[in-house]
Amino acid sequence: ETGIILNFAERTAIIANTLYGGEIKKSIFTVLNFLLTFEDVLPMHCSANVGEKGDSALFFGLSGTGKTTLSADPKRKLIGDDEHGWSSNGVFNFEGGCYAKVIRLSQESEPEIYKCTRTFGTILENVVFDPVSRKIDLNDDTITENTRASYPISFIPNTVPDGYVHTHPKNIIFLTCDASGVLPPIAKLSPEQAQYHFISGYTSKIAGTEIGLGIEPQITFSACFGAPFMVRHPFDYAEMLKQRMIKHKANVWLVNTGWVGGRFGVGKRISIRHTRNLLNAALDGKLDKVKYRTDKLFGFKVPLTCPDVPEEVLEPSNSWGDKKEYWQKYDALAARFIENFKLFSKGVSEEVKNAGPKRLASTK
Repeated sequence: ETGIILNFAERTAIIANTLYGGEIKKSIFTVLNFLLTFEDVLPMHCSANVGEKGDSALFFGLSGTGKTTLSADPKRKLIGDDEHGWSSNGVFNFEGGCYAKVIRLSQESEPEIYKCTRTFGTILENVVFDPVSRKIDLNDDTITENTRASYPISFIPNTVPDGYVHTHPKNIIFLTCDASGVLPPIAKLSPEQAQYHFISGYTSKIAGTEIGLGIEPQITFSACFGAPFMVRHPFDYAEMLKQRMIKHKANVWLVNTGWVGGRFGVGKRISIRHTRNLLNAALDGKLDKVKYRTDKLFGFKVPLTCPDVPEEVLEPSNSWGDKKEYWQKYDALAARFIENFKLFSKGVSEEVKNAGPKRLASTK
């Protein structure tokens, strides 16, 4: 069995029996998730970038949700792609580089990261290559689906060289990969809803990143979008996030990079082009001026229109042939949220508990 053992008293970490290099950085991240909170720094499993006007943004999400991909934006400077702290002075990166998943990476969809896989100095992990021609094959998952590229952040254009900005986030993005295909592609959250969804950390485990999974993703909840690395109760981190959110007037968005038109195996993965256009609109303030609807089960606000995105994409039920099945699946997802949140109910305020979804029967 794989073992990662941390001893805070002796300042020692032991990592045993794993072929995944990421365990090294995740061990240190776990340590920082505990120690930094005593210095009024919120440690975060997120990527971060900043616009020309100093408007920084955070992208929370587990592996496979698009965190690294979506934060590498040619129009914004990358602060870092995975682990950050939010202090009273701004946002800073814990790392000096990026650790990107590269299975089936496409030059068209992700040109900046793709280029890094062909740049001298990048370390490729579990990537298959031809020993004669030395050409790599990013589509080959013979070893594992969890293929990786480690490279200095300077390999990506438009980066913040020092790894920190003295501004506070104006937008916070929760990325979720909804394998049931029922969540809208983007929704705006209230402060209490933000805490609820941050504590829930809903997504789908993607094959390859999680040991023992088949091809089909599995619905899961990972508190703070990084449960294995969180030492304190998730509400502690959620409360720190809410305080910063309110103080700096940050918008929080739930963005679904998963399936549309049906669950996995029936529908298809949402177009990365649509996701990028939705994100650009949110980051540029274009969604501040549009009309919203209130979601029937989750209560968050869903925009009715968005520049460069077809209106039918914003209403997920439109792409389902059977509307009754859609609402059954959506209700089932709400039930999963409610059941999961019972794990944290003792340490959470009533306002946050009430910010969760309602069952379909109670809305009629």
